[in-house]
Amino acid sequence: MSTPPEPTAVTARTAPEDVPAATEETVAPPVPAAAPGDAPDPRAALRSRPFRLLSVAWGFTNFADSVLAIILAVWVKDLTGSNGAPALASPLLGQLADRVSRRRMLVVTYLVGAVSLLALLAVRGPEQVWIVFVVTVVYSGVGFATAAAQAGLVRDMLPDEAIAPANGRLTTIDQVFRLLMPVVGAGAYALAGAWPLVVAASVAFAVAGAVIGRVRLVETPPTPAAEREPYLAEMTAGFRHLVRTAPLGVLTLAMLVAFAGVGLLNAVSLAIVEDGLGLPPALLGPISSVQALTAIVAGLTAARLVARWGAQRLVALGLLVLALGIVPATGSNVVAIVLGLGAVGLGATWSIVGFVTERQLRTPPGLQGRVAAASLLLVNVPQLVLTVVGAALVGAVDYRALLVVTVVGILVAAVVSLRGHRATSEPAAR
Repeated sequence: MSTPPEPTAVTARTAPEDVPAATEETVAPPVPAAAPGDAPDPRAALRSRPFRLLSVAWGFTNFADSVLAIILAVWVKDLTGSNGAPALASPLLGQLADRVSRRRMLVVTYLVGAVSLLALLAVRGPEQVWIVFVVTVVYSGVGFATAAAQAGLVRDMLPDEAIAPANGRLTTIDQVFRLLMPVVGAGAYALAGAWPLVVAASVAFAVAGAVIGRVRLVETPPTPAAEREPYLAEMTAGFRHLVRTAPLGVLTLAMLVAFAGVGLLNAVSLAIVEDGLGLPPALLGPISSVQALTAIVAGLTAARLVARWGAQRLVALGLLVLALGIVPATGSNVVAIVLGLGAVGLGATWSIVGFVTERQLRTPPGLQGRVAAASLLLVNVPQLVLTVVGAALVGAVDYRALLVVTVVGILVAAVVSLRGHRATSEPAAR
């Protein structure tokens, strides 16, 4: 009963499809201006060569993610604490992404991920389980580094009008793999074991790096050394931007509270299946797969909702749907719980797409990496902590009480997310 990860948002500008791809030293011409009175067509931007390559690379990385989720779940039952160190290092990774070529950083990071996964081939038995933990930490760091780098890269790739549609597309790709790979991967694991899956994931990361290496566009240059702030101020710039920029401050607080609550939901997932429904734990996966299905629907509809209501209101709507979807889990009706989990996938995805879209719009190109890293840290670490706390409490406290706390917290977050929506500023200048 996990929630979808944050998609990489896109707010940038690219060359038209009929213009040859620019070299790294050549400035790509801007998207042609729309005729007076006509809104730019985001679909044309999504058909551009850079975004098509980005989408292909995203598909390969999500394939690898899905495969690794199966492997790690089989080899180690409890990896709850494995993401903590990379998450706390995310501000450093964000600063790095704002100081180097984001495209090259993505290529190098994907290749590091591909090589590090090969260490799993050395696992022969319980005495090598530490290798799985080390690779998991490295792999988690790869995830934070790529999120920070890609947030800046796409800033130079697509026009603002294509942000929400692109986020929806990337989320849909992610959720398709989440829906299909557990079944396919589990079958492959049963037939051939873990090693072929490890090799497949490593190759997928290598292919993603090669695909990103073919992207040609001029990136926003880093801030000149003479104009940079002191090191500590540079490290915290992403956090300060989130706090000071409306409506990012209230949205970040809302997402922090809501997804901390989701951490409690993750912690009591087995209790819902075993105690609430009286079913074996093995059915948790099939029951939870409905989340991926509705998340695909959310990814396909998010752009229209953003166009109609705005990204901030989509966050509020998503959190409201998320909270209402958890309510049936306090009962014991299988149909109601499954439908509720569908609402969880729908609401969580809407809120994430809305938040990331608004964040990208309100952030200058030179801050994209640090702001992305800061938001990942602020949203993911509380979720991790509450998952650990919830797992410790579930034996001593009725899981239904924890679900009530979760619902109340997410409803409060939904209300908070709408505060100050009239005071929002224009999107950040490029």
